[in-house]
Amino acid sequence: MKIGIIDYGMGNLHSVLKACQQVGSDAKIVSDAAGMAAADKLILPGVGAFADAMETLRRLELIEPIRQAVRSGQPFLGICLGLQLLFDVSYEDGQFPGLELVSGKVVRFDFAGLPDAGDLKIPHMGWNALRVRGGSSLYGGIPDGSYVYFVHSYYVVPDDPAVVATTTVHGIEFASSIQKDNLCATQFHPEKSQRVGLRILQNFIES
Repeated sequence: MKIGIIDYGMGNLHSVLKACQQVGSDAKIVSDAAGMAAADKLILPGVGAFADAMETLRRLELIEPIRQAVRSGQPFLGICLGLQLLFDVSYEDGQFPGLELVSGKVVRFDFAGLPDAGDLKIPHMGWNALRVRGGSSLYGGIPDGSYVYFVHSYYVVPDDPAVVATTTVHGIEFASSIQKDNLCATQFHPEKSQRVGLRILQNFIES
């Protein structure tokens, strides 16, 4: 099984590559449409600003290849910013269109009016629990309540709640991962989430 990790200059590439190799996959970094097409499955990692990421994908001519890969049924995993980019629009420092592969938006945490939010920080950083909804191929063998590692100030709000695979609570309950047919994505970093994260990557690779 060939796993292509998409390089657009904004991802935690080598950590993701090492984690995939640790669970036995033939993973490599790809940076163009030909490399993506040669892979059986694709991973889009990402850290940084939404608008910068979309501009870089546009400059590297990767937007349409990503859309075509997902729409063709190629198994696809987004990680962190790679989840957010899949959505229609982000309100990070303005309003910016995304890849428009999942209907919904990306918004910032806002704890105004929450009486118990005084100690909560933005960004949401560190370990937190998953509430597994079931039905996603990513979470076979992953107990409800398992902890994974997050670093983010924005979260996704899907239009269709049926795509939400897990939720997590940080002031509010938000979608911490999604699955829509061949497309799945996590707000947390499986490559930084130790045993649980490696099992999630293994599930993606072997499903």
